[in-house]
Amino acid sequence: MSGGALVGVVLVSHSASVAESVAELARTLAGGSTTVPVAAAGGTEDGSVGTSSELITQAARQVDGGAGVAVLVDLGSAVLTVKSLLAEGDELPEGARLVDAPFLEGAVAAVVTASTGADLDAVATAAGEAYGYRKE
Repeated sequence: MSGGALVGVVLVSHSASVAESVAELARTLAGGSTTVPVAAAGGTEDGSVGTSSELITQAARQVDGGAGVAVLVDLGSAVLTVKSLLAEGDELPEGARLVDAPFLEGAVAAVVTASTGADLDAVATAAGEAYGYRKE
């Protein structure tokens, strides 16, 4: 961790309201933590359904405190957009990582784990482990 900075979390959804709602829920379930930098990047610039490279880039820069940025996505084309940004090399902050995790459960796990001061590897692992959450 760099200078006490927390890992930032970006939530990318095709819907702005879904991204914002998941961010709010994750913050609330992390004890109302306002210390974890979380940003929603949902929809497109004009408010339509879709994904926006620009909104994702802005969100990642907003939450980057030097400890890394965990990027969670909802559906297929969001994955492709984030992978494209990572491949370009200079669009997302250094240390940004696409995290393979379920969107809602992974977001909660990521924000809760980041709130403990954990590093990016631990945040990504916790989010990914959410695939194993059983609901029966």
